[in-house]
Amino acid sequence: MNPMASPHLPFLSFPQTPPPPPPPPSPLASPRPLALHRAPALPTRPPDDAGAGPAAPTRGDRFLGRQVAAEAAARVLAPDDAERRQRRKDKRRALARKPSGLASCYGCGAPLHTAEEAAPGYVDPATYELKKRHHQLRTVLCARCKLLSHGHMVTAVGGHGGYPGGKQFVSAEELREKLSYLRHEKALIVKLVDIVDFNGSFLARVRDFAGANPIILVITKVDLLPRDTDLNCIGDWVVESVVKKKLNVLSVHLTSSKSLVGVTGVISEIQQEKKGRDVYILGSANVGKSAFISALLRTMAYKDPVAAAAQKYKPIQSAVPGTTLGPIEIEAFLGGGKLYDTPGVHLHHRQAAVIHADDLPSLAPQSRLKGRCFPANDTDVELSGNSLFWAGLVRIDVVKALPRTRLTFYGPKKLKVNVVRTTEADQFYKTEVGVTLTPPTGTERAEGWAGLQGVRELKIKYEELDRPACDIAISGLGWISVEPLGVPSNSADSNVEEECDDDSELHLIVHVPKPVEVFVRPPLPVGKAASQWYRYQELTEEEEELRPKWHY
Repeated sequence: MNPMASPHLPFLSFPQTPPPPPPPPSPLASPRPLALHRAPALPTRPPDDAGAGPAAPTRGDRFLGRQVAAEAAARVLAPDDAERRQRRKDKRRALARKPSGLASCYGCGAPLHTAEEAAPGYVDPATYELKKRHHQLRTVLCARCKLLSHGHMVTAVGGHGGYPGGKQFVSAEELREKLSYLRHEKALIVKLVDIVDFNGSFLARVRDFAGANPIILVITKVDLLPRDTDLNCIGDWVVESVVKKKLNVLSVHLTSSKSLVGVTGVISEIQQEKKGRDVYILGSANVGKSAFISALLRTMAYKDPVAAAAQKYKPIQSAVPGTTLGPIEIEAFLGGGKLYDTPGVHLHHRQAAVIHADDLPSLAPQSRLKGRCFPANDTDVELSGNSLFWAGLVRIDVVKALPRTRLTFYGPKKLKVNVVRTTEADQFYKTEVGVTLTPPTGTERAEGWAGLQGVRELKIKYEELDRPACDIAISGLGWISVEPLGVPSNSADSNVEEECDDDSELHLIVHVPKPVEVFVRPPLPVGKAASQWYRYQELTEEEEELRPKWHY
């Protein structure tokens, strides 16, 4: 009978051929001891001095122990696991917003389509089909970008530029969501800040977008600063402001996209810190991201053929906030890694969020700033009891000031400054807004204008009379330098001490549209005289080592 067919052992498997017989024992080898099956020894009582320990756990005991320990750990770690699962879920949701392979307009980043003509990204159907057939959709410019390139002010962000929003508009919240995946990416962040609107465009919560990625801080538009400004003072002032805001950055660069000042230093830093990662240009709306990328490509093109080729299809530049509506991928580096232009982060507290799109160009300075002083000399009327209107966007009531106190306005030249008595200020604004006080421009826009509803009372203390006490920065517009004794005196026997009060305080009331913010900051050292009154911070070697370095 075949043993493999035994009904008693269906689960056993035997080899088909019997094993070879064992070799005969060698006469020289010692005999192998036989393995004997011995009966277990009976337990004996241990001696009294040896002691008795617990029996060794069986496999079942060990299994039950592991199960109990796992259940106990699950009860303790359940909240952490829930948080971890939620973080993973948020990360997957954020990464899902990362730009996919969909064809987008190279000028604004909006997805290309042929459905709605008024919407961003619209392309003529015939053009779309032709480019698609030849695999050239990456070279297509949408209809909105063509209008922007010809100077038209076409906004696409609902709630900004005087438009309430609609199907063809993208909300500021949607633009923020498009950047949410960045915190989960391994990238190098280049953050841009406008020096003319330093506080308004700083984007203090940049870590919400950048996560733990390294940041290079780039200050743009330094070519707009007044003549004879010492950039050494500006660089130290910027670094001190960054340290106070507790933002950890690799370095600070002062640049101009127009004159290309400082751009080479940024390129060198990017190449050093990139390490194969993608580079994202990040900043608030209208801070100059697209212009900076254009300057970056223009400078890199001398040595990098990839950057030279990328210049042909670079992002559109416009004064309209929200020109860029999606991340724009640019092949700019020969050694790998991509450059991304990102949508500007729209901040509701800037002036651009409250005025009409057609008035936006008036907020953008086109040439070097030149301070406008009030009063200009000691023969002019004193400021106390007067109100100063900066276009139709700012009103400053001077409640208390010294006889020689001066306010110097730094901002776009198109915005005029008017001085009237405070008792007549309300009526003056009511009759002149939209006419003399522009923007808003025109009676039609003035009728729908909400007015200067935001009010902030400032009591400014000063300790030194040979330097400005502070700056009053208006978000999205510019700043006003407050000098307690700024007006030069023609009187030889004037006594400074008699002019100063005991409490050393100025009292101003600032009116702006809601929700525009007003910042009080240390004075920005601009102009020739600033190098004389500006004081560099006295630091220890350790503090100097920890502070970010600045370049231009």
